[in-house]
Amino acid sequence: MDNPVTPRDTGRPGPRRRDRHGRGMRGPVAPPQVPLAASRGEVFADLVQDSVERLERRWPQLADIDFLVLDVPRPPAAGEAWNDEAVPLGGTVPSRDGRRGRVVVYRRPVEIRTKGRDERALLVHEVVVEQVAELLGLTPETVDPRYGED
Repeated sequence: MDNPVTPRDTGRPGPRRRDRHGRGMRGPVAPPQVPLAASRGEVFADLVQDSVERLERRWPQLADIDFLVLDVPRPPAAGEAWNDEAVPLGGTVPSRDGRRGRVVVYRRPVEIRTKGRDERALLVHEVVVEQVAELLGLTPETVDPRYGED
């Protein structure tokens, strides 16, 4: 026990390529190009973008609106009363003072209300249509004639 054991030199510096038992490869399970590697937030943002692209074909003025995805709605500011209504799925910020209008979709409330990807995609599209309709001052059926049919 008086002799200290010195670690073996592997001959190559850098990250280990196998797990500590020498069996498996370390690193990502899938390359970044495949859908498995996309996070839930990225997949949700893609659903919103698909919905926006679908509406932009009919409404070219949507190019002047920013579409954002936030995880949850912000709590009320100091001095504002709490709202007893249900948690919102989306919101709008009208354009003013040279700022572009914004449509915000809240990811977590939408995910909680849906069970699968198809159902989530339908709800995301409904939320985007409703918020665009509010921002443009139109009815959702005018923005998307198929609104509410799915």
